[in-house]
Amino acid sequence: MDPHDRCRPQEPTLNADPASQLVLLDVQAHDSVIAQLTHRRTSLPELARIAELTAQESELDGRRVEAATAVEDLERAQKKADQEVEQVKARRARDEERLASGAIRNPKDLESLQHELTALQRRISTLEDEELEVMEDLEQAQATLIDVNADLEALRTDLHQVEAARDAAVQAIDVELEANRVERDQVVAGVPDDLLALYEKLRAQHGIGAAALRARRCEGCRLEINAADLRDIANRPADEVVRCPECSRILVRTAESGL
Repeated sequence: MDPHDRCRPQEPTLNADPASQLVLLDVQAHDSVIAQLTHRRTSLPELARIAELTAQESELDGRRVEAATAVEDLERAQKKADQEVEQVKARRARDEERLASGAIRNPKDLESLQHELTALQRRISTLEDEELEVMEDLEQAQATLIDVNADLEALRTDLHQVEAARDAAVQAIDVELEANRVERDQVVAGVPDDLLALYEKLRAQHGIGAAALRARRCEGCRLEINAADLRDIANRPADEVVRCPECSRILVRTAESGL
């Protein structure tokens, strides 16, 4: 007894017309192409690039929000500084009018008013310096926001282009997939239900459910079959469905099997 038979549970013998077994190879060929196309569809280089650009977009958009918030805060600060300067200037103007009117004759009151005017002037100078600093910060923040928006717009343009390329690639693959599925449906009609059920079970387990025996080698596992197993396979009826002693896949005998 072959050592592989001792390790593998025995299954009932399945018989199918040799022509139907050969058709199984066509079904497997279509399934292999469908699997390759499906893998290609989910591993397009555009997908990785889209993920990269999307991450960059998220990071840039965060910077845009920060820059826009900084601009808004500084605009409010500038408005407040403007109001403070105007308020102090208005007070100075009132004091100057009082001083010029001659209504204040008391020397102490005049001295107090002059001191207040001096203090107001210093306050105005300080506020204007602060206002100038806010304006400079605002100008820088606005420039930063403009740069971030430009980078974001350029990145989104790239992203849209890559997405369009992805969509075109997916559409092309889907056309091939549909064509192969239609052809597979037509071919599989020539395979008996019990044989097809076994094939589908093995394909789910191994990725390949049926393989040709060519030049004494299983094309599923790519291993050469030993002489004893080859003699056993050669002695089995042509309509018996045999399995590869190495990988358990359905082994389809062909004119090139080397039996």
